[in-house]
Amino acid sequence: MKKMDELPEILTAKHIAEYLGISRRRVYELFQLKPKHGGIPNFDIGFSKRVYKEDLKNWIENRKEAKKLGIS
Repeated sequence: MKKMDELPEILTAKHIAEYLGISRRRVYELFQLKPKHGGIPNFDIGFSKRVYKEDLKNWIENRKEAKKLGIS
């Protein structure tokens, strides 16, 4: 498993799955959700989904904060 600073600036579902220790299928499910409903912000390149590393960092922080507040 890589550390966040070792990841490229633009991430694939595979990068995210390996980093978070979840399946790529679950990552794609999170891509389908709107960010306001807990989804990972992403963008399309052709038929592929990509995520800016900074957006993933922010998403993780937001999930941690929601957990603290009991919002999950």
